[in-house]
Amino acid sequence: MGGWKLALLAGGTFVWTALIGQWELAMQTLSVLAVAAPMAFIIGLGLGILAWKYAWFDAAVKPVLAILQTIPFFTYLLPAVIFFKVGPTAGAIATTIYAIPPMVLMSTLGLKKVSPEIVEAGNMSGCTRWQMLTRVYIPSARTEILVGVNQVIMLCLAMVVLTAFIGMPGLGGKLLAMMNSFKLGRSFEIGVTIVLVAVMLDRLSKAWVVKLPEHHEKGTPWYIQHKFAVLAVVAFVFFLGLAQFVDWFNEIGRRQSFSQGRELDKLIKGFLAIDLIQAVTEQIRYVMNVWILIPFRNALLWIPTPAFILLVVAFAWGVGGKRPAIYAAVFFTIVAFSGWWDRSVITLYSVISAVIISMFIGIPLGIFASRSEKWSRRMLLVCDTAQTFPSFIYLLPAIMLFGVSDVTVVLSIVIFTTVPLTRYTIEGLRNVPPEMTEAADMSGATKRQKLLTVQLPLALPTMAVGFNQAIMFAFFMVIIAAFIGTQDLGQELQRTLAGTDLGKNFVLGMNVALMALTFDLAIISWANRRKKALGLE
Repeated sequence: MGGWKLALLAGGTFVWTALIGQWELAMQTLSVLAVAAPMAFIIGLGLGILAWKYAWFDAAVKPVLAILQTIPFFTYLLPAVIFFKVGPTAGAIATTIYAIPPMVLMSTLGLKKVSPEIVEAGNMSGCTRWQMLTRVYIPSARTEILVGVNQVIMLCLAMVVLTAFIGMPGLGGKLLAMMNSFKLGRSFEIGVTIVLVAVMLDRLSKAWVVKLPEHHEKGTPWYIQHKFAVLAVVAFVFFLGLAQFVDWFNEIGRRQSFSQGRELDKLIKGFLAIDLIQAVTEQIRYVMNVWILIPFRNALLWIPTPAFILLVVAFAWGVGGKRPAIYAAVFFTIVAFSGWWDRSVITLYSVISAVIISMFIGIPLGIFASRSEKWSRRMLLVCDTAQTFPSFIYLLPAIMLFGVSDVTVVLSIVIFTTVPLTRYTIEGLRNVPPEMTEAADMSGATKRQKLLTVQLPLALPTMAVGFNQAIMFAFFMVIIAAFIGTQDLGQELQRTLAGTDLGKNFVLGMNVALMALTFDLAIISWANRRKKALGLE
């Protein structure tokens, strides 16, 4: 797929997994992934073809996909538990459904982008409908479809880890158990394994996107055409034979592993016990809790419900226009009458707090990195890598430093949401037309004037995508943070998993989805209007 570097990453990931004594856990996780990802791909591709073929189906499925992409993962888990009971089957079903939406969207997009010339050539060649689909449309939409495959794999891995809440064995279940026991060293080792597997799968699927099909001259021997497959089979047979005689090549158990979990536990606890570290973290926790977060939360809860809804409607109108404002009024009125208004406001408080803090970190980082090609590449690589991490991983540093508090919840969200803000700030500033910056230079603008009056205004439509993703990620992460112990919708959703209260689960999930959709519609509407005004469309 990608040469020796990618081979080294893939091989190294599995060598690490074996040596650290996590082979069985990793295989349990990957076995579910190996079932859920192909199922999500087949169903998503089929629905994508239907949406491309029939306009009425496309119009009907888009709102459903928008809701599916915004409802919290707990809402996927309870129906799976009710129908399939706790365990791997429920986890696989929930994982499959969770990963379908991006495959549908990317398949539809790719098929719609196939050029008329290619279609005409297929028709002139006398292709049947099935041949047109399989030999013309799908190969031409290959790039978009494979991007969908990449997203399916990453969402499946993220969800497989999260299905630990409903008894899914594997890396996620072990990580949850270790974090519950506050064994941070062992949690860190498992976290590293999850990250390595995520990065490896991400790089493999992205390499598949850019790799062009290989064609061989007629008469080329089959073992040359499939040399990597042949080498893989030979290596497999060799090590299978070796394993029959050398136990170490057969299995590395927990006792034979090189796990340093206990030592890492001592190291982390020793680091956190340093007086200076304790003083700094205690001061940050005190200032953020007492001066910022708790007063902000109380202020939001103090606002009367009708006034709060009007405030959200005014925001949506000012940002997105009339239609998003109407949606905001309807959506937040439904939330108000759901009976969970206070929990919804607390959820919103965590999201708003985290996104505001992320802005002060991500946007300056993006501006700094965009000033040189070298730093842009480095920062984008960091962002790409960070986006492949399963969300559980972001809880670890926050818990290590700040224990269990509101600060931990908000900071774990901040780590997660800073990535899209940084990424799209860089993308937006780097894609400003060169003639605009040259005009600013010729006008005698300083660097600050050029940034504030030319580059940022032109980059804002692209940056809006980052804001939108940051808010969506924040809503997702605030539900994950229920593990820490919160008072929001995430905590209530987690409680529903202990029983079979599907109605409550659905209502809570819809509240999260409606709030997220309100911001999504307003920001996307603003970005589209801004692009038209600037002539970027």
